[in-house]
Amino acid sequence: MVNGGILNPHVLSLLARVRHTNALVIADRGFPFWPQIETVDLSLVDDVPTVLQVLAAARANHHFVQACMAREFRKHNKPAVRERFAKALQGIPTKFEPHGEFKKRVPGAIGLIRTGDTIQYANLILISG
Repeated sequence: MVNGGILNPHVLSLLARVRHTNALVIADRGFPFWPQIETVDLSLVDDVPTVLQVLAAARANHHFVQACMAREFRKHNKPAVRERFAKALQGIPTKFEPHGEFKKRVPGAIGLIRTGDTIQYANLILISG
């Protein structure tokens, strides 16, 4: 029995399949459904859980070498929000690109974890090392 760290068996299974150079998406509540990739929907109510909570749990036992975010995240969010994301992604080089380009990368991911996050454009594509 798992007695610490990530307890959700679907998230554990998904993370176990994210290998070297594979991508994982952690998305906000409004992110579109992508039928071609596995989606684990953790959303419960607004902001439960958040993208940053899922990121912290995933980073505890996973090595990510790059992150991608939509450029619009910086435009639509206040400095305090941007700083929280920068701190959570510390040590992971982060590329910002237009939201349309960001979404073109999604089908190449191993899977997607959907959260209840209400922060605009709070979506991440994480590349495993």
